[in-house]
Amino acid sequence: MVSHHLTIDEFFIRLAELFESRRKRDHGSVFLIQKRLSHGNDDLLSSNSSPNLATLDKPFADLHPASPLPVLMRATTGTSKEKAKEKAKEKIKISTIVQPEALEAFFVRYAEVCKSGMQGLRKRDRSGRKKAKAKKRKGGADAEKKA
Repeated sequence: MVSHHLTIDEFFIRLAELFESRRKRDHGSVFLIQKRLSHGNDDLLSSNSSPNLATLDKPFADLHPASPLPVLMRATTGTSKEKAKEKAKEKIKISTIVQPEALEAFFVRYAEVCKSGMQGLRKRDRSGRKKAKAKKRKGGADAEKKA
């Protein structure tokens, strides 16, 4: 399976479209994932040390890489578990790789796109939940009066 990463500009265009399509459907989820992209252990170990010594001396050597690592950004649409096979065709996946020197500018623009995508969200209707709590309290108070 070959993965195709978009350019940063293409990623933002597609991310905005993804938020807009979810807003038009009036339901659905967009999952935003970011993870450090590692190139393997060749950057982590010096050429003079053996891999066994590096893991014994520094069990978490990958926490301090020799050079900054790029970040993989992903966005996918959510699917329900009930109809996952049917909706698998509809699932949209986009990704891009952000180099360390471009991270600050990327996150500024990323925040703007995410904020604009979340403007159409409605507050969750919890009126049924409040009514259930009120009934529960009322039922408990009636039981105390009868006793």
